[in-house]
Amino acid sequence: MRDPYEVLGLSRGASKEEVKSAYRKLAKKYHPDMNENNPLQDLAEEKFKEIQWAYDEIMNGGSSSSYSNSYDYSNNSGQDSTGSLFNVRQLIQTGRFNEAVRVLNGVKIRNAEWSYLMGVCYVNMGSLGQGMQFVQNAVRMEPNNFEYKNFLNQILNMQQTYQNKAYNYNRRSSNSVDCCTQLICADCLCECLGGDLISCC
Repeated sequence: MRDPYEVLGLSRGASKEEVKSAYRKLAKKYHPDMNENNPLQDLAEEKFKEIQWAYDEIMNGGSSSSYSNSYDYSNNSGQDSTGSLFNVRQLIQTGRFNEAVRVLNGVKIRNAEWSYLMGVCYVNMGSLGQGMQFVQNAVRMEPNNFEYKNFLNQILNMQQTYQNKAYNYNRRSSNSVDCCTQLICADCLCECLGGDLISCC
């Protein structure tokens, strides 16, 4: 169970005004209307729901001391697990995938969300196979998580589409496959995911 104060980037005991201010700032950033053309729209939508939940928990008194007792504070590093994964989502949102991977490599607790975020990074950096392995691991760990399953389905659909196009191209042409055509197709696939295989195109 996540601490709603941590979701909003606040310390416990923050005033109602601080809670409202943090909520407005984050809700504006992750609102679905603000992320319509974002390749990580699903990720932003999940984050928006989490922010809404955290705000409601705090404002309705759900995050009292009894909540505090049920929350796992065993992680003392402050930059590990939940906090770091929130930072990783922000880095992904801004397209800083290499930096996100560096942060993830420093996280000790490697749960389903960790695997999912690592997969998102690799897919967006053009390593579709490696990214898919991480996302598949996340789905194995949390089979009921819609966010993970949805992204895995997107990867599988893209992979299938690319394979079908390559197969049909090979059948139409008796000559060897044009290397440039394959590179352009691969670049288009990467750009669909927010990456860029060939920067000049």
